[in-house]
Amino acid sequence: MTKLFSRALAAAIVAAAVTFAPSADAQWGNLKGQILLDGDIPKIAPLVAQGDVAAKDSAVCAAQIVPDEKLVVDPETKGIANIVVYLAKKPAKVHPDLAASKDKEILFDQKGCRFLPHVMIVRTDQSVRVKSDDAVAHNTHTNPIKNTPANFIVTPNDRVGVAIKPMNLVERTPTKISCDIHPWMVAYWMIIDHPYAAVTDEKGNFEIPNLPVGQHEFMVWQESSGWLDKKYAVTIKAGDNQEKPLKYKAAQILK
Repeated sequence: MTKLFSRALAAAIVAAAVTFAPSADAQWGNLKGQILLDGDIPKIAPLVAQGDVAAKDSAVCAAQIVPDEKLVVDPETKGIANIVVYLAKKPAKVHPDLAASKDKEILFDQKGCRFLPHVMIVRTDQSVRVKSDDAVAHNTHTNPIKNTPANFIVTPNDRVGVAIKPMNLVERTPTKISCDIHPWMVAYWMIIDHPYAAVTDEKGNFEIPNLPVGQHEFMVWQESSGWLDKKYAVTIKAGDNQEKPLKYKAAQILK
């Protein structure tokens, strides 16, 4: 066998290996979905009515209504906001771009005597900075099961805020956040050790990018009902995966 032929054969083998090896993109897929209300939208009274002088710190807290966010539905699409869709367990493979959080610190704000956002994802490598845009003091009280609770005052109009160090233990369900000064103030943090989680937006849409291809079972959680589904099964293929909307009746949520 001549040297020239040997080189040609080696080049052909390398080319064939490159041709038939799966590309990196073929290993990952994006999940897109929507969660909708099936039926009429129930009327839910606000937690604090505008002008309610009986409310604590009414000059600030009753300057506008404080809505009850136990079921937030878009009147046009009937999309349900603030539902958490997540993998309960970190998969064996995580996309390298998502292995660590891009934002090492995320913001949790208070305005109009409400926590903003109402529901958010907090990864175990992220700290949370708690700020306030209100002219009254607030209390931020976390209620985790596994992690160490935090309980502190945020002074009026504090735009520097108080930092909560990363919580390194995964919580199975979202953790309730409350204010002991204004007891209607409630929010939820999903504390998780991987990137495969999302919160539905105002139209009920969610997206979870760069999942490993294959079969997955997601948890679907809502604050009023708890788990709406513990085995939301999805087969992820390479590229975009648009799933049919999930639909729930108000009676399934407002238990």
